[in-house]
Formats: sequence, structure tokens, C-alpha cells
Amino acid sequence: MVPAAPAAVGSEMRPPRPDLAPRPGLSRDEMESLQRRVAETAVFEDDLPFDPARVSLDTPETENRTLTEATALGGDADGDSPPLVAGIDQSFLDDRALSAVVVLRGGEVVERVHAVSDLDLPYIPGLLSFREGGPILDALAELDCDPDLLVFDGSGRIHFRQAGLATHLGVVCDAPSIGVAKSLLCGTPDEDVDGRPEGWRTPIRADDSVDAVGGHPADPETTIGYAFQSRQYDSRPIVNPLYVSPGHRLSAATTVDLVSRLSGSYKLPEPTRLADAYADEAKAQYE
Repeated sequence: MVPAAPAAVGSEMRPPRPDLAPRPGLSRDEMESLQRRVAETAVFEDDLPFDPARVSLDTPETENRTLTEATALGGDADGDSPPLVAGIDQSFLDDRALSAVVVLRGGEVVERVHAVSDLDLPYIPGLLSFREGGPILDALAELDCDPDLLVFDGSGRIHFRQAGLATHLGVVCDAPSIGVAKSLLCGTPDEDVDGRPEGWRTPIRADDSVDAVGGHPADPETTIGYAFQSRQYDSRPIVNPLYVSPGHRLSAATTVDLVSRLSGSYKLPEPTRLADAYADEAKAQYE
């Protein structure tokens, strides 16, 4: 794997919407108001710089390119390279967060970076982006490449104000983004999710806990994400599904298709699984 980039690396991942970035010192009402502004700005339709069919875990034929050459090309700029997909996760060091980003092109890791940042808030359900968003932006700023797709460990549109972590940071970065959560924050599945076979999926509909924001309705007909059974193992107890939702510039249906394409041999999609492993690896040097 490619080693982590040095801290001084200049990045193309500078947020186009810093005015919407999570920031410390806000009251709860101010944080929720900012989330509504984020949701009003979010695009829950496909607006992608790449063909979703090109997303896979296959190693690209051009695997012998150097990182510099891959970065210069961008995701799908040459028409045949898979897009650059960044998985993002965190580990914690007392009152600091270690945010890790692993960027894949197909099945190949092309860059890994991390940043350690102070935490300003405890965990508050529905306000995760104000705890973890700033540290994640610090890590994204260390990237030498410019990912085409961001995959977060957390919710996107499946959120009380339709502005979970993946939506908030997707809008701030104006990048297609996906939220992949292990538990359901809000909304109602169309079907019971227990014991489903690998590959199964069902829509998550808005319920009374989901606010209508701007042009985004929150009635029971609105699909805000999917329950997706990524893996099931004969040798283990029943594995629960993932809860997948669009962050920004993606529809719910395309979001779950992309997560399926990014799923390998484990429950978590490969980008966030590798980011989780790298976060633990990097954490060891600070302990």
C-alpha cells in the first residue's frame, strides 16, 4: 500500500462552500439551522463526473501508473480509468479524532492520509457532523489527489433534517458522497430487515421524525435511503444490513448500487473498511 502523504502536501480538496462547514461554538439551534441550510443546498439526484458502471473493485489495467500520473488524470478523465473513490473513517485518542482517508482506483490503493484534530463536542445523535466534520475536512485537506466519490462511515439523507455527516461534508466539498451507517437513525424500511440474504435491499422511507427541508419532501413516499444486506455468512450468526443513503449529488437508487459495487468480502464496503483499518494503524503511532 502507498504510505500516508506528509502533512505539508497541498490539496485540491479545498471546500467550495466553507460557509456551510461545521464549526465550533454554535448552539444546538444554530447547528440544526445550519443543517437545514445544508439540506436545502444538497442535490439528491445523480450529478456525477463519472459513469457509475465504472465503479468496481477490479484492479485497473493501468495499475503500473505512478501516483502522480493517476492524480493528474483525475477520476475518469481519460475515459477508461475507474473513478477515484475515497473511504473515510475515524478512530479516537481521548479528546482528539484521528481521521483517515483511503483512496482507491478500482481495487488499487493510490493514496492514504490522516489528520489528528481536537474534538469540540461530545457525541450527540443527529449532530455527528459538528463533532467529526471538522477533523474529516482536516484529513481531506492532506490529499494530493481529488476524489470523484466520498464514502463516509455515517448517514447521509437518512437523518432528522436530511443532512447527516455524508450530506453535510458532501455539500461543503461539492462532491458526490455516500453515507453508510451500521444502524438506522430514522425512517422506516418497506420490509422487515432481519435475516435477509446477501444482496437484498429495501427502501427506507421518511417518517414523522424526518423534517421536510426546502424542496426535499419528507412524506412516506419519499425514499431517503436503503437497507442493504451486503454480506451473509453460513459460519456466523445473522449479519445485520447496512443503511445506505445519498449524501450529495446522488439518488438513493444509484447510491445503493454503488455500495454494492464497492462491497468485497466483508460487511463494510471496501473504501470505508480500509479507512477503518488505516485509522487503527495510524493511531498506534500516537499511543
